[in-house]
Amino acid sequence: MGEIVLAAKMTHVPTMIMSEQDGPVQGKRQAAIDGHREIARRAKALGADTVVICDTHWVVNAGYHINANDHFEGLFTSNEFPQFIQNLPYRYEGNPALGDAIAAKAQEKDVYTLSHHLGSLELEYGTLVPMRFMSREHEMKVVSVAAWCTVHSYESSRKLGEAIREAVDESDAKVLLVASGSLSHRIWPNDEYAANNGTFTISKEFNRQVDLHVLELWKRGEWDTFIKMLPEYADFCCGEGSMHDTVMMLGALGWDSYTGKGEVVTEYFPSSGTGQTNVILPVQ
Repeated sequence: MGEIVLAAKMTHVPTMIMSEQDGPVQGKRQAAIDGHREIARRAKALGADTVVICDTHWVVNAGYHINANDHFEGLFTSNEFPQFIQNLPYRYEGNPALGDAIAAKAQEKDVYTLSHHLGSLELEYGTLVPMRFMSREHEMKVVSVAAWCTVHSYESSRKLGEAIREAVDESDAKVLLVASGSLSHRIWPNDEYAANNGTFTISKEFNRQVDLHVLELWKRGEWDTFIKMLPEYADFCCGEGSMHDTVMMLGALGWDSYTGKGEVVTEYFPSSGTGQTNVILPVQ
């Protein structure tokens, strides 16, 4: 029998890539990189062989979608930020059986979900950035789940999370489950970016204060309270992908019955107006 051995909410800001390149951002995101590597070390110690990443940079407008290729390889340039991430090489193995099983379990719950085996279906950087740094500590197979969900309910995303848990439990995989996305996500308006040192600042103090409150709830394990405020939080603070990645993760962990206490492994930091962190969530 398989199991989810560890879960994590993870940042994927492009400046992590730039942090290892010459320029004004060099070295500035080392704490975030170190957080990714620590999560991979913990997953390795727990025997994880596969990572399922709910990716808020994979936008979908109908149904749920899983990239279940058996192999991923290529050069990635971000169409959103081509000046930040360009010609990024990647090569990872997939776990197509698990991707297919997740889709099948979701369909049983009347959540329309497709698992794809398409060589031309590329990974997005919400998957590639965490994998770049985690793979330095531990090689894992990859399953990527679209989590920038534009017309989807939280209830259906919660059920997809349940499907992830059930599919893993019935597999032979040991899984690290990742919600890849920010906390608040109001990027600085273009004409305000430079004037506000946009790369290293938050765009709204309100968002920062709510983000910090949310992290305190997570650290205390008060998930029932967080879930009650989640729709308004994602709305008022512009949660990335409406925070469907987090909904999926919590659905897999038990939703409002989950009581695990989050461990912050990268202290909260602003990036281009948004709020970022890396948090480990133990599996009960």
